[in-house]
Amino acid sequence: MPAEESRTRVIIFTGSYRVKGYIALIPGARVTDYMAEAKTFIAVTDAEVWELAIGGRQLLAVPFLDVNCEHIQIIAPG
Repeated sequence: MPAEESRTRVIIFTGSYRVKGYIALIPGARVTDYMAEAKTFIAVTDAEVWELAIGGRQLLAVPFLDVNCEHIQIIAPG
């Protein structure tokens, strides 16, 4: 029986963008654990991509986005 997943809202900062969306976490798991297990990309659902500058404009809104782990500088629940 597969483990139940729940959606966790995250904010991801790369060198160029701010990404808001959801990742699938097993209840009780930490974002740190999720990142430690990630391979090359992480899947973000209901994703919004914004300019990095404060007050930056929204560039993209998509139901699914893969984010390359090598470009993630900060990821936080939020």
